[in-house]
Amino acid sequence: MTDEQTRSARDGSSSLRDWLRIYLTGICMGGADMVPGISGGTIALVAGIYERLVTALAALDPRAFASVRSARAGQRRRRLVTILESMDVPFLLALGAGIATAVLAVSRVVPLAFERYPVAMSAFFFALMAASAIVIYRSVPVETAGQRAVGVVGAVLAFGVSGVTAAGGGGSLPVVVLAGAIAVSAMVLPGISGAAFLYVLGQYQYLMASLNDFLDAVAAVPRGGGVGPVIDTGPVIAAFVVGAVLGLLTMARAVAWALDRYRVALLVFLVGLMVGALRLPIEQAAAETIPRTPGRLAVVVLALVVGAGAVFVLDRRTDSLEYT
Repeated sequence: MTDEQTRSARDGSSSLRDWLRIYLTGICMGGADMVPGISGGTIALVAGIYERLVTALAALDPRAFASVRSARAGQRRRRLVTILESMDVPFLLALGAGIATAVLAVSRVVPLAFERYPVAMSAFFFALMAASAIVIYRSVPVETAGQRAVGVVGAVLAFGVSGVTAAGGGGSLPVVVLAGAIAVSAMVLPGISGAAFLYVLGQYQYLMASLNDFLDAVAAVPRGGGVGPVIDTGPVIAAFVVGAVLGLLTMARAVAWALDRYRVALLVFLVGLMVGALRLPIEQAAAETIPRTPGRLAVVVLALVVGAGAVFVLDRRTDSLEYT
């Protein structure tokens, strides 16, 4: 999106083509963020909407709607429209619709792929996360021992969390709320994938399966399936949505603030998290490759090459972008 198109969108005079472009960008961002190691924030940078996205997220403020209630009936609609446009909510809705479309599509593919090809998927995710950590780290000017120490702390923390989540599987509702907040906040971090954090927390496959169960339950209602399954599967999705909203209103601002003041330390810490979290795909792949036949090892090698290659090719295509 060009600067002229961005200004046009903010002035409320966007064409259908502009909104379609934002929606398609959302699809690309959502598809990227559903894969650990590929960042939706990088897609936003490539599309030229990153700054607008961060600004819009930081501008979200529920308190701004207080004046609408006190306005006269005829003024409420105009004031509401003004408030929504001032916070660039139409842009966020169009982008969010695209992201949601990608999430719904990819959520069907990932659990099936893990079920049928667990070794290849674990190796693929390992390669994505490892290559992303390399790409980001070499783009960050680490100069002090303190910054390196922050990276070590992140790696140790993620290594420990990965061990717990590998053994424990899906989490409780409070953990899902936290996962939603963290995953959405990752949208303001170029090079960092929201799915990578879900993977670190051990919630990635669990949430994908929960979302599919919920969608299947909703789809079955018109066919006489009843609302019982919807009620049973809904709390996990509701908890994630609550976390996502909280993340948009709080953590996204905190991340934006930290990026402004402690950019290098934050990025090094996140790289450390990704490195430490590599424990999880390694253990999963090792468990599934027993016995270690030449065929299984060949699948692992191929998945590693494809995963790392995807990240390095994307990095080469976007080598003019700055993480710092």
